[in-house]
Amino acid sequence: MSSVALLGAGNVATHLGAALVANGHRVTGVYSRTAASADRLAGHLGCPGTDCLDRLTPGEWCIFAVKDDALPALAKRWTALHPDTFCLHTAGSVPMDVFAGHADRYGVLYPLQTFSKARAVDFRRVPCFVEANGAPQLETLTALARTLSDRVVALPSERRRYLHLAAVLACNFANHCYDLAARLLEREGLPFDLLLPLIDETAAKVHDLAPREAQTGPAVRYDREVINRQLDLLADRPELRQLYAAMSQSIHQYARQND
Repeated sequence: MSSVALLGAGNVATHLGAALVANGHRVTGVYSRTAASADRLAGHLGCPGTDCLDRLTPGEWCIFAVKDDALPALAKRWTALHPDTFCLHTAGSVPMDVFAGHADRYGVLYPLQTFSKARAVDFRRVPCFVEANGAPQLETLTALARTLSDRVVALPSERRRYLHLAAVLACNFANHCYDLAARLLEREGLPFDLLLPLIDETAAKVHDLAPREAQTGPAVRYDREVINRQLDLLADRPELRQLYAAMSQSIHQYARQND
């Protein structure tokens, strides 16, 4: 199995690091901007943590699980110290070429999942999308990824950015709607768990139906009476009222296209 230096201590790094260790790989160390974050994750992975990049022990691989805007500078600093490392990043929207001119072997290992530190995820069920700067490198990377996930797909940067965009719409935007609904219910003294059966069925339906076929509600038929009553309920929440109106219009527009 492989040795891996891990840059980052956030949600992705936490789950990816755990998957590496669980599948027999050795994490040589964890780097984070803050020593406390590095030490916390390193303690779970059985390795040293550090907030000083030049103290991080290199491995055969270096995986950058950091914020997108921090990646270029970190990549340049790391490869200046360890040019022979096979460098990977985990970002959905950052091109592979962020490593070009700095590393000889590099690529992307993008796990398509929402990760939270407090919630366990079966990494074998997480689709992993890979890209590398040559056929031999891609073969090596694919072999590594298959030790972690049962679904590994080669995908170039140009197409991966659209996958990431779709993931933001399907996950982050949907969860924001959950949060808005929770706040609305809280204001009325109602618990959010009243919505859980509805949320669960909505998610389950798209395993069997196309999303356009699963869409229901007043906006599909553009029931103006219902929509206007609900807009009136949001008179004191202009930003939410605007979002409700825009979403209703969008749902109806797409429903008409499918008639």
